Amino acid sequence: MTKENKQAHSLSRWRLILGQEAEASLSGYGEGGVLHLTEEERIMDAALASIYDETGGGDGNPSAGGKGKGAGGGPSAVHLSKWLGDVRSFFPEDVVSIIQSDAMERKGWKQLLFEPEMLASVKPDIRLVGTLLSLKGKIPEKTKETARMLVGALVDELVKLLETDIRRAVTGALNKRQHSPLPSLSGLDWKLTIQRNLKHYDSERKIIIPERFYYFDRAKRSKEWTVIVDIDQSGSMADSVIWASVVSSIFASIPALNTRVVAFDTEVVDLTEQCANDPVDMLFGIQLGGGTDIHKSVQYCEQFIEEPKKTLFIIISDLYENGNQAGLVRRMRELRESGVRTMTLLALSDEGKPYYDERLAKQLSRDGTPCFACTPSLLPALVEGALKGQDLGELAKRLGAQ
Repeated sequence: MTKENKQAHSLSRWRLILGQEAEASLSGYGEGGVLHLTEEERIMDAALASIYDETGGGDGNPSAGGKGKGAGGGPSAVHLSKWLGDVRSFFPEDVVSIIQSDAMERKGWKQLLFEPEMLASVKPDIRLVGTLLSLKGKIPEKTKETARMLVGALVDELVKLLETDIRRAVTGALNKRQHSPLPSLSGLDWKLTIQRNLKHYDSERKIIIPERFYYFDRAKRSKEWTVIVDIDQSGSMADSVIWASVVSSIFASIPALNTRVVAFDTEVVDLTEQCANDPVDMLFGIQLGGGTDIHKSVQYCEQFIEEPKKTLFIIISDLYENGNQAGLVRRMRELRESGVRTMTLLALSDEGKPYYDERLAKQLSRDGTPCFACTPSLLPALVEGALKGQDLGELAKRLGAQ
């Protein structure tokens, strides 16, 4: 690329970033005093102007290309479908998610999620699904199936991201079984077999010649542990609710775990059955918004604890408690003292450090329930650590949880 081409490319990038208002200022640097955008760049410019150009495109009409103000109440579904097609054609996937989210927030296009043709065109992402779930009571019948398909596509994508790591973490934590004299290739304890036979290393052939093999006891142990996931469904927890639902569905699919899933605001809803059958059903069973009574949810969950020392209790909440705060602290302390392994995830998302009740978090942490925000990618290691009885507070610090 020549020096002139590099400068032209740089100018066009700045033009797309700064919008139409900057064209006059930038043109003086262009060839012959004119700034030239390619056809592709003009399509990108029109798509961006619909959302970000406050001087043009203020009507929110994606077809207007940011030229002039309109009198209407936003774009038609036809225009928005074209806009979505342009955005997905010319921008990378992570940028598409940001632009879609900004379109909902800046231009008030949420009502167009009710149009099945439009909904079928969008890229499913966490924020969009969170918006859908918050509006699900208003979704007309004609759009419900499309909405379910979009939510299902996101759930499938997230399950693929986490399932292998979570299964490996749970297996790694629970596979400390008694060994069996009965040989089984699938039950071979590779680590112990290698460790015990290092003295039989043949340096000439550069191989270990095992004298004895060690096998795990392959007797099936169903429901070795109870895992309780207690989810705050207040509006601020939308991203965390989606990830928590996916994680819970993975837990529910592991035979060694007896998984219970509860969602709460000021009331408590048991979603265990929906979680086991279909995580999409579970998400549509959650009602985002409302107050918060964590104490009531913990009280409800206590009935599922049969063996405290074989129970992992995970609260997912920002801890803004409107219920009995002193009662909550006392109950969590008693659970810890009985042997239950507890943790509070202040957020389960990739959105950075959350807002939360610092005073309550410190109280719970002081009594043995560590409280931290966690990205989904860190959760498998934390679950494994909890099942192994490790200090979760220290483990979270080592892993970089906030």
